[in-house]
Amino acid sequence: MDFLIFIAAMSALVYGADFIIKESERIALHYNISQFVIGATLVAFGTSLPEMAASLMAAGHGKTDMAIANVVGSVTFNIVLILGLVFIIAKNMNPKRDLFALDSAWVVVPVVLFLIMIQDGVISRFDGVLFLLLMVSYLLFLFKNAKGDLDGEIDEELLVEKFNWLKTVALLLVGFAFVIGGAHFVVESGSNIAREFGVSEWIIGLFMISLGTSLPELVVSLVAIRKGNADMSIGNIIGSNVANFSMVLGSASLLMPLSIDLVATKFDIFIMVAASVTLLFILANKLYSKAGGIFLLTILALFVQNYLV
Repeated sequence: MDFLIFIAAMSALVYGADFIIKESERIALHYNISQFVIGATLVAFGTSLPEMAASLMAAGHGKTDMAIANVVGSVTFNIVLILGLVFIIAKNMNPKRDLFALDSAWVVVPVVLFLIMIQDGVISRFDGVLFLLLMVSYLLFLFKNAKGDLDGEIDEELLVEKFNWLKTVALLLVGFAFVIGGAHFVVESGSNIAREFGVSEWIIGLFMISLGTSLPELVVSLVAIRKGNADMSIGNIIGSNVANFSMVLGSASLLMPLSIDLVATKFDIFIMVAASVTLLFILANKLYSKAGGIFLLTILALFVQNYLV
């Protein structure tokens, strides 16, 4: 029964996030806010709503391992699984934007801050404030460098639809209800599954929850491929990972300081760092191809294999 609840709750998280993103885009377009701002903030940050809801709910229930594992797993899967698939599937990827020059710092800095903060075994409320300041810094960076790079991620159907405040507010409320309710049942059912099979809450958060909450990023990336804008997926993943560290861990640690067992989790953190370094290597050498995808999927195989042996 817990498995069915878990799957239903995950679906609610993903659909709720989709409602919130789409209706927020609708409001922004109605008030003539630039498409870059919509894409850079609502798409990248909006797809991190499930992670934030799940981690906040986990922290609120005192399950700090699950809250951190969700972020570590999501960042890892965003890079090695989603970008790995994008590079394998996409035929031609030639970003106009110099991703290494402009965005490489946002691949490295959040990871380095995370590694420094966990050295004492706790992500404190002060650390959470620093993470939130990192989010502010990233938003300022996006606004300063707004060149319309993310236009392709906006749902063009919204541009021709007539704006209806009643419908928009209703769908926003439904979206938030799905996200909050889904997060609650994801954490509760995930914990029950962990207890039933003797699996740690860290593993549940690392695989089941993080993989499920990465579905919005996967959907956005697949839609980008279908529209011929596969290179936009890279910017979305970088932005989503910044949001996972800054917005998700920042808000969760403000709610409750997050403790972490550095010995038990060192392999998973190492894989996350390896994935980030590999992405940096790909950006530096412009390996937006099947070769880059194979690199990333190899790391994914090592990650999963460690728990199958």
